[in-house]
Amino acid sequence: MAAELKGLNEECGVFGIWNDSEAAQRTYFGLHSLQHRGQEGAGIVVRNQEGQLKIHKGKGLLADVFRCPDDLAQLIGPSAIGHVRYGTAGNRGIENIQPLLFHYLQGDVAMAHNGNLTNAVSLRRELEKSGATFQSNSDTEVLMHLIQHQKGPTFIEKLKASLKQIQGGFAYLILTKDALYAALDPNGFRPLVIGKLANGSYVVASETCALDAVGATLVRNVEPGQLVQIDHHGLQISNFTTKTQLSICSMEYIYFARPDSNLYGVNVHLARQRMGQRLAKENPIKVDMVVGVPNSSLSAASGVAEQLGVPNEMGLIKNQYSSRTFIQPTQALREQGVKMKLSALKAVIAGKDVALVDDSIVRGTTSQYIVKMLKNAGAKSVHLMISSPPLKYPCFYGIDIEHTRELMAANYTVSEMCQKIGADSLHFLSLPGLIEAIGLHQDAPNDGLCVAYFDGKYPTPLYDYEKDFEIPKTANDFTLSAMAQVEEK
Repeated sequence: MAAELKGLNEECGVFGIWNDSEAAQRTYFGLHSLQHRGQEGAGIVVRNQEGQLKIHKGKGLLADVFRCPDDLAQLIGPSAIGHVRYGTAGNRGIENIQPLLFHYLQGDVAMAHNGNLTNAVSLRRELEKSGATFQSNSDTEVLMHLIQHQKGPTFIEKLKASLKQIQGGFAYLILTKDALYAALDPNGFRPLVIGKLANGSYVVASETCALDAVGATLVRNVEPGQLVQIDHHGLQISNFTTKTQLSICSMEYIYFARPDSNLYGVNVHLARQRMGQRLAKENPIKVDMVVGVPNSSLSAASGVAEQLGVPNEMGLIKNQYSSRTFIQPTQALREQGVKMKLSALKAVIAGKDVALVDDSIVRGTTSQYIVKMLKNAGAKSVHLMISSPPLKYPCFYGIDIEHTRELMAANYTVSEMCQKIGADSLHFLSLPGLIEAIGLHQDAPNDGLCVAYFDGKYPTPLYDYEKDFEIPKTANDFTLSAMAQVEEK
């Protein structure tokens, strides 16, 4: 995926299942299909017949964490939740790898979270003053301590009261001895779906591709502000708040979600294809061929080629077995990782005018390297076409864009970017074009999409982050000097 090369990463993927004889195995397969959402760590918690919870987790890819057959075989029970992690809040220690497991006199509780809480620091400070002891520095743990501090008579009442206190982006799975719970933030920044197996067991996952992997049929999306409870009574859905407004992250459609997933009824591959078509329609350049950056840009590249009426060629070859480059500590090592991962097909591109399609530009260093690679392979000219608008603003809802210094488009004009990258021309998809291409068609601003990374208009207050700079009323007020204060934090 092109995002692997650039260092732009989704936080996590979650999967849960209730009342299935092969709960741990299905959770493993579900998480495997969600591996693109996190490669830093993985874990599974299983609830046995007595209501006790058992966990296995570790650093690395799912296959590394569950390397031995016994790692999975020891997780015996009819219900489970699992997690694959790429962390944006908290460090990369084993204590932050999820699910998090808590032992209480009333019974064990396990929790998995996808997203980022914008008021976690303030809540944690207050909880610690009240005597709470945290076992990790992940924002995920805040919710569990809030639940323990509530005075409601039942767990679900305590959970609802706690969910009202947290802010930001969150998709939670919680497993207890009595039920599996799923909750989505009031804006639905992260996707979450419910499926059902032929045996009647319910499944909850970040994407529909995970349902397909375990043979489950989609039942419905978890809607913003909803709390799902699955137990021996079946599926029950309620709202912990009615103050909701869908703002699903547009980056899910651009590159995070798998092409075979459907988000709110929109297929990701077809959305990306329409982005490419709209990009080429807005920028009708003359080239001999289109080349997409493997893998997440291939759908958009097919749309660009169709609109321009030129061949869609495999001009870049991806080594599927190379190491992941975004975890490398230095830029020199990241560039070496790109060289290991991609190579240009000289026989195809030599002497040709090439439209190079990618999903985004973050730092710009990878784009620069790929353009140079194509030209060294004999390309007559390289015209870089990006199937999203310029990334100019930080994300606070669960994606690791925290500083404007990381974003090339926040610091340079398009013409300056083009010159630094070394392309013959540089073209971005417009924001209206992106919204129309995705085609969510929801009765909400931007058709129900969060596009704050492009226009700086955040759909919620930013709480803890607002203490570092004044949040603007409009995107024009969101100055780079204001955001620089965040960088100095």
